[in-house]
Order: sequence, then C-alpha cells, then structure tokens
Amino acid sequence: MALKQVLLNAFNMNCVGHINHGLWAHPRDRSSEYHSVEYWTDLARLLERGLFDGLFLADIVGVYDVYQGNVDLTLRESIQLPVNDPLLLVSAMAATTRHLGFGVTANLSYEAPYLFARRMSTLDHLSRGRIGWNIVTGYLDSAARAMGRAGQVDHDRRYDQADEYLQVLYKLWEGSWADDAVVVDRERRVYARPERVRPVHHKGEFYQVDGYHLSEPSPQRTPVLFQAGASARGSRFAGEHAECVFIMGQDRDSVRKQVAAIRAAAAEAGRDPAQVKIFMGITVVVGATDQEARAKHAEYLSYASPEAGLAHYAASTGIDLSRYGPDEPIRPQQTNAIESAAKALTRNGDWTVRRILEQNALGGRYPALVGGPSSVAEQLLAWIDDTGLDGFNLTRTVTPESYEDFIRWVIPELQSRGRYKTAYSEGSLRHKLFAAGDRLAPSHPGAGYRFA
Repeated sequence: MALKQVLLNAFNMNCVGHINHGLWAHPRDRSSEYHSVEYWTDLARLLERGLFDGLFLADIVGVYDVYQGNVDLTLRESIQLPVNDPLLLVSAMAATTRHLGFGVTANLSYEAPYLFARRMSTLDHLSRGRIGWNIVTGYLDSAARAMGRAGQVDHDRRYDQADEYLQVLYKLWEGSWADDAVVVDRERRVYARPERVRPVHHKGEFYQVDGYHLSEPSPQRTPVLFQAGASARGSRFAGEHAECVFIMGQDRDSVRKQVAAIRAAAAEAGRDPAQVKIFMGITVVVGATDQEARAKHAEYLSYASPEAGLAHYAASTGIDLSRYGPDEPIRPQQTNAIESAAKALTRNGDWTVRRILEQNALGGRYPALVGGPSSVAEQLLAWIDDTGLDGFNLTRTVTPESYEDFIRWVIPELQSRGRYKTAYSEGSLRHKLFAAGDRLAPSHPGAGYRFA
C-alpha cells in the first residue's frame, strides 16, 4: 500500500498580523508590505518552487473588538486589522505561477450569490482552474453592525442560509450552461448556442434568483470547496458540501476524533469519505539542526505578543477574556461567535487566562513544531499517520522566512521519505488534489444540478 502523500497549503491573510501575533515587529518580517502586489507575487513564486498545493487566504469582515470592549490592542498590534480583500490578489499571483492553487475566504452572509458566482467563475477562468472557496458564515457582531444589522444571525440559522446559498450557486455554476454551449463558430456567427443555456429560477426562504449565470463554463465550474466549521451543525454542513476541511487541534486524540467525525458526516450525506481532504493548522520553526531551530524559536518568542493572541481568541469565542483574573476559570456564556471555540474554552472549567497566554507564547494557539529537518518531518508524519489527516495549513511566523526555511529543510526531508511530491501533476486544483478530473465528484450534491 502506497504511503499517503502530505498535502500542504501556506496559510496566510491579506493583512499584517494573521495567526502568530506580534511577529510583524521582527526586523526580517515583510508582512507590513501586504498592500504591495510584489509581496504576493514573490510569495506565490516561492510557494510554487516548494511545490505547495495551495495558498489558503483567510479573511474576516468586521473587527476584533471583544477584548477590553474596544479595538485599541487590535490596532496597536495589527490583529487582522487593517485587512484587504483576498480575492483581488489571485489574478496577479496566478499570472506568475502555473500550478499553485488559491483558496480564498468569502463570507456568504453579506454576498449576493448571483454576483459572487460570477466573481468565482472569473477567477477560475483566469487561474485556469486553480481556485478554491473557503465557505464561511461569519462570527463577528462587529461585522453585522457594520452591515446595518442589529447583530449576528443565530449560529445554526447561518448554516441553514448557507445550505440554500450553495443550492443557488450549484444551479448557476453547474446548471445554467451546458458543457457544449460555447462553440465560437465564426463562420456561422454563433458564439454560444441559445438552446444550451438556460436561466436559473430559484425561489427559496433566503434567496430569490431569476436569471442566467453571467459566465461561460470555467475549468472547474464549481471551485474547490473548503470549510472550517467544527460545531455539530458546521460538521453536518461540511459533510454535505466540503471537499477540503480545515480543523484545529492541540493533541492527536482530539484530531483523530475530528477526522473520523468529518468522514462519517460525508458518508451520512451519501458521499465518498475519501473525497474529503482534511487539513490541520500548524506552525513550524525549523533550522539546520535542532539547536539552531530552538535558538530561532527563542528569538521569535521575544517578538511575539501573547496578549494579542488572547484578544484574537476573545473575538473567536465572543468572551471578553480581559474581565477574568489570571487564574480564574473561564465560564460558559451564550455567544454567536465560533461555537466550537467557545465550547472548547469552557467545557471542563480548566482554562484560565494564564493558561491561554502560555499556549499563545508565539502569538497564536496552533501547535508549534520546533526542530531540525528530520525532527520536524517525523512529527508531521506522525500527525498524518496517527490521525488520518491529509495535510496541513502551514501558518507563517516571520514572513517569508518561515516558508523559505520550510522549503529549504523540510520539503527535501519529506521527499526523501517518499511522502511529498517531487513535481506537480497537470490539471486543475481539484484534479491535483483528488486525481479524478476537474469537476465535482459524482457523489457530491452539486453534481446533481448539472445541465442534463
């Protein structure tokens, strides 16, 4: 039996501070250049040299104003503020690469599906089939207020809306244009055959759409679908729709359970569980030797901001952690933020601010692997082999140094063990990930909307 190949995304965001907060102040960090096109095209070329499967771009709509009830620390430490649109980066990066995929986050709660469908089809055309969409419903009350609403829609209700949103998109992407609609026949002056293009008529609880998809069929039609919900309702949504699922975890036992639950949800939805790839967020600090890596990690720690990580976590849970003493247990409370994060923080009554700050020593709460090439490779493969994970979303620390280090030392080590590709395969992002063509798998619900 062939050993599972490690899949790898670079995890980033169109902002200064993303996950490991405070490191923007490091003298070798370039993240404050995020508003430069060259910053992103340089990164895309670097990741393609390292044979990364994709660049996964997070996003938020709103600001982190839960901690201390304001955005003072958020602004001082640039905790995902300011933040620019991730979708606008793709065209430039796609033009300078040939294989790298792009997973972009877009919040469906504030996007009309009709126009969003065209934007994603456009990116799929321009990237020649290398686009993915990270489906989020949002979790920040600040975003709802900024969009003219009194507050967030209830957690599970947001997923009810997301289910219908996807139905509309499948109808547009998969069902409005037949595969043979576009003929580009100059002699007969027929670009597209009218009888092979049809309007979408959708009358639902949340959306009413009556019109034709504005874009002709793109290579993948539906972009590769990413999702990161870990609540019971979010997992059910992922089981039905997601092709790639992004999870968080601090220990292998909990991750193993998450992986099993996601695959079971896909099977329950009538899908092939193997058609879901699961990625975990992770941080790596690597050097030529274990000693060098530990010294680099210590250097990074001197610039990191654990308190900024605490403020980020406060927004994720909806709980103002500044109201607690250092050793006071965090109490459960009803919020409309990330349900799984809030439950994890308050489930056993053993989380305190002091413990969170210790976990956020590097400015973020993802597992951090520190060591030389062999040590890091062994730890990554242990996560894969022990839990059933398919790959990782590799967070940045000092950028682009952390990606350069990983490519220089870890990629060759994984390749020498036969666990990482030595060249890209041809084709779309979906084909690269699943080796089964450009289109949605037949068992995916979106495939049922195709033009007959």
